[in-house]
Amino acid sequence: MNQLVASRVTRVGLLFAAVAVFFSALISGTGASAAPTSHTNISFHNTDPSVSQLIVGGTVKNDGKGVAGIKLHVTGQGFDDIATTDENGKWQLVVPTKQKYKVEIDLTSLPKGVGLRDPNVTVREADVSVTDTAAVLFPLGKSTRVIQSFGDQLTIRLFAGLNLGLLLAVAAIGISLIFGTTGLNNFAHGEMVSFGALMGYTFAVIFNLPLVVAGLLTILASAIFGYFQDAALWKPLRKRRVGLNQMMIVSIGLSIVIRYLLLIFFGGETKVLSGTFEAVKLGPIDTTMSTIWSMGLAVFTLAGVALFLTRTRIGKATRAVSDNSALAAASGIDVERIIRIVWVVAGGLTGLSGLLYGLQFQASWLTGSQILLLLFAAVTLGGLGTALGATVGALIIGFVVELSSLILPVDLKYAAALVILILVLLVRPQGVLGKKQRIG
Repeated sequence: MNQLVASRVTRVGLLFAAVAVFFSALISGTGASAAPTSHTNISFHNTDPSVSQLIVGGTVKNDGKGVAGIKLHVTGQGFDDIATTDENGKWQLVVPTKQKYKVEIDLTSLPKGVGLRDPNVTVREADVSVTDTAAVLFPLGKSTRVIQSFGDQLTIRLFAGLNLGLLLAVAAIGISLIFGTTGLNNFAHGEMVSFGALMGYTFAVIFNLPLVVAGLLTILASAIFGYFQDAALWKPLRKRRVGLNQMMIVSIGLSIVIRYLLLIFFGGETKVLSGTFEAVKLGPIDTTMSTIWSMGLAVFTLAGVALFLTRTRIGKATRAVSDNSALAAASGIDVERIIRIVWVVAGGLTGLSGLLYGLQFQASWLTGSQILLLLFAAVTLGGLGTALGATVGALIIGFVVELSSLILPVDLKYAAALVILILVLLVRPQGVLGKKQRIG
């Protein structure tokens, strides 16, 4: 256990070192010559040369206990094999090539009176085309399926929509503030969410710190990350008067760099951040205390941001820069200082959203990229550059995504949000709370 913790700590240290070297190279202008080249051969996973690096596996549990003797049929191009769970419910197979494999659970091997929680899903996909390992889970439970009324399903989806909307809102405000003050659409914002989720995992699980302490350190680390992004990259580009289109393309490249740095140092497997939390039943809604606390903290954070923007001098200056940066500068406001503060605040908010998202849906190197499109949809729908608009847009997107699953396949629920975005913008191009602007 101590060796595992030491290994994790080493990875986190190397990640911060790599990020620091990357940004210091940008600041000093030395470019690639300052970047270390000795790390290219480092491998953190499956260092035993006798074991293949491509592994498909998982754990089959019922009521929190592993179930032995469950058979799983794994197939792929040129591969066909069967795995059986051990006494702890664990199973794994070494696969030969990078591709997507299908894993089918043998229902006849399940214990009597036990079935899948979702009886319709007997086949799942294991993708090792990018990562070296893929985990496949088949949650078990009572074999009888409970049929819920439409009213209960609607209540459950409304609760889930509110939860998702609040999580998106905390992250989307950062995008809105950055766009309002700089005009930049930051496509690396999703990786900032991933960074927050993985930092939360690092402090809470690897360092075993109390969740409150881990959360504060995550927010601090994410705020520092936002500061260094602006200091090392965006401020120099602004000084050189680089166009917004070029800066947007730079942000896409930055997102790819950060994404794969997170993959290298944290691995491709999903990090379990949630732990064990008390289950809560609110009528037909089955949830956990962590979800309720996350929603409450999100509401508190959104209210705090609103007070910050409307009641403090820095908040009012931020709104002035967002409205007209040239006029704000003429009136004595230090625009660059405000932009730097915005990046720090946006980084902290995004780190918090990543932590909250990880507590409910776990953390991985792809956490942010999976919801990035929803974040931009929320900001665009609410009105670019307005924090309140981002909140309203995020809530709309959250409700649409969850309610659409009542009539559409689950795989299409994100597409439903984008359809609503298009329809709203056809009627109101400036967004729900955006202001009409004269062009020309």
